[in-house]
Amino acid sequence: MIPSQRTFLLLGFGIGIAAFVATFFTQQLSLIVTGVFNLVLLTLVLFDGFRTRFHRVEISRYPLGKLSIARDNAVTLSVRSPAISVRIIVRDTYPPQFKASERELQANLSPNSAQELTYTVYPENRGEFKWGSIQVRQLGRWGLGWHQWQVAQPQKVKVYPDLVGLRSLTIRLTLQSTGNLRRPFRRFSMGTEFAELREYAIGDDPRTIDWKATARRAATSWHNPLQVRVLEAQREQTLIILLDRGRLMTARVKGLQRFDWGLNAALGLALAGLNRGDRVGVGVFDREVVAWTAPERGQHQLFHLLERLTPIQPVLLEPDYMGAVTKLTKQQTRRALVVLITDIVDLTASAELLAAMQRLTPRYLPFCVTLRDPQVDAIAHTPTGLISQTYERAVALDLLAQRQVAFAQLRQKGVLVLDAPADEISNQLVDRYLQLKARNQL
Repeated sequence: MIPSQRTFLLLGFGIGIAAFVATFFTQQLSLIVTGVFNLVLLTLVLFDGFRTRFHRVEISRYPLGKLSIARDNAVTLSVRSPAISVRIIVRDTYPPQFKASERELQANLSPNSAQELTYTVYPENRGEFKWGSIQVRQLGRWGLGWHQWQVAQPQKVKVYPDLVGLRSLTIRLTLQSTGNLRRPFRRFSMGTEFAELREYAIGDDPRTIDWKATARRAATSWHNPLQVRVLEAQREQTLIILLDRGRLMTARVKGLQRFDWGLNAALGLALAGLNRGDRVGVGVFDREVVAWTAPERGQHQLFHLLERLTPIQPVLLEPDYMGAVTKLTKQQTRRALVVLITDIVDLTASAELLAAMQRLTPRYLPFCVTLRDPQVDAIAHTPTGLISQTYERAVALDLLAQRQVAFAQLRQKGVLVLDAPADEISNQLVDRYLQLKARNQL
């Protein structure tokens, strides 16, 4: 039982009465009046809180689904009142690592009514977390005391990569496939796979005329239109994603580790590849390849990747790019688009990365994706007046310049390059992949 604000106001009123009695009567009488008043008030408070036990609200937490990292995830509590009006304060025991929109939830319920209380949690780390009990305070009918108790609601919940972003990407790709959304990429070349034969029409490329089919048509029919081959982009290609989980990927950018941004980008790219009919495989590496999922087609592959990759965390180890590439070439002998998601510091530190990506050419189509820190960009492009800030800007400019030199060398070796802020990498990577598919570059 916890005294309410009304109880403290009544205690203040009792002190005033005691002062009045002591002024106009005797001090002994004042003490007697004060004791009697406090005893009566305490009895009423205890009784008010005690009888609330028999009129408790019913409260429960809706089962929590899969939570998304770096997103506001809704948590809903269901409350049902007894046959009287009640006022309650609720505090849910969510994981302490999470940020919550509300620490306490308050509600006033009419008799025999139900209400849902909702708050959001914002996790910054993946993994499995525990929810505890729901702490409830209910004000007595006289408003003198709060009755407090706990409702056991233990629950384990997994925090996954950005599932909200994947759902949005699914809608976007579906709209593009059905033609309800104007495609942002025009086709830059003809397809590579035969689809059908049809009659020649004005504007068709003469190179698509099938002279053998035209001759066969002439032998069986007096009507002799030219026959053209309709080609469509090859769909069943192979996409391999290599995700670095080494030392540089442990740094936090915009509240998340680089590895989490890279994992979100890898899953978004995998979703786009599966949506376009490609076989998609993923490898995660540091000094060795710690997880390898062979290329497969179908929606089940995305679910498998989610469950396989979610528990993986970055480590303070230097990545072995050459070892990861060697593992890939042994597992994947046919030509494939190989996307390596990592980060680089300078030209010297990225020498092994350059050598590893060069090894992939020309058998594979290598694509190096790096996650830039927006804070470094901001420092490099902000004029400074203080000496300390000038030094910081000089270092940031030097880092960006060395990155550009490394990227230039990669491009000279035939490697595709994408360098984007970590918090924007997912959308830019998917867009770049769709461009590659439209150009039939693989």
